[in-house]
Amino acid sequence: MPTPSRPLDHRLINGVDVKKRILAQVKTYVSAQDTMPRLVSILIGDVPEAAVYVRNQVRGAEQAGLPFEQLNWPGDITQEDCKARILAMNDDPAVLGIILQRPVPEHINVRSLQSAIHPLKDVEGMNPASIGNIVYSDVALAPCTAAASVALIKETGLPLEGLEVVMIGHSEIVGKPAAMMLMAEGCTVTVCHHMTRSVAMHSRRADVVVVAVGKAHLVGPDMIKPGAAVIDIGINQIETEDGTKIVGDVDTDAVLDVAGWITPVPGGVGPVTVAILMRNAMVAHQRQIAAGWL
Repeated sequence: MPTPSRPLDHRLINGVDVKKRILAQVKTYVSAQDTMPRLVSILIGDVPEAAVYVRNQVRGAEQAGLPFEQLNWPGDITQEDCKARILAMNDDPAVLGIILQRPVPEHINVRSLQSAIHPLKDVEGMNPASIGNIVYSDVALAPCTAAASVALIKETGLPLEGLEVVMIGHSEIVGKPAAMMLMAEGCTVTVCHHMTRSVAMHSRRADVVVVAVGKAHLVGPDMIKPGAAVIDIGINQIETEDGTKIVGDVDTDAVLDVAGWITPVPGGVGPVTVAILMRNAMVAHQRQIAAGWL
């Protein structure tokens, strides 16, 4: 989004506009249903850093017309109790989808809990089965941030078939699934990580660069091919003379002089991620109906 020092630029991909379109589609679908099960968000312990995500999810659900319930479980809850509660939600037709907020207490195995969420209620796309489906080009319930990055690439109007994409970062929740989703769309994808010898050597030849590392201003204009699209997934806090500022993994102002398109931080990938979560809920509802659950 534009800042006081940076006027509106057509090269900035407005994630808020994309979010509104997706939520409008979901709301149209929800409005056509007689009843709608609820989304359940689970927060384990006192996690202040998750509060902003929960607020955004509540707001997104309201805009999409989806019922939403926030559960706060005690920080000393056992792994077994967490799993039992999730399994009960799997069997509850009044629960549409389950959202597990992170981080969780150290004694909780988050992967085990994600695996316990039934794939048809896995609106975050974090069950290993959901991620595995991407290998077979079934991307309808993919991890939300990865899916948001693909949606924003499509906003450029670039044909994805044969597109050269460099993914910087190979995390299990963003980098790897995003790379697989882009391959499913016909892109040629190179994945760079901390052991890559020269990231810039790869990124400078890419039509699209997707960055998800968590290092402020990692990517500068010397790493981008003129006219390329840049999708910045990073969210970092830095201290400036004016106080704390949220920035991405890309030096946006500098890269704007080179890139054809770029997602701002904030206002780019973040809003679309919330919208994808609601779209996943719509898909989950459709698949639960097809499975005879509803």
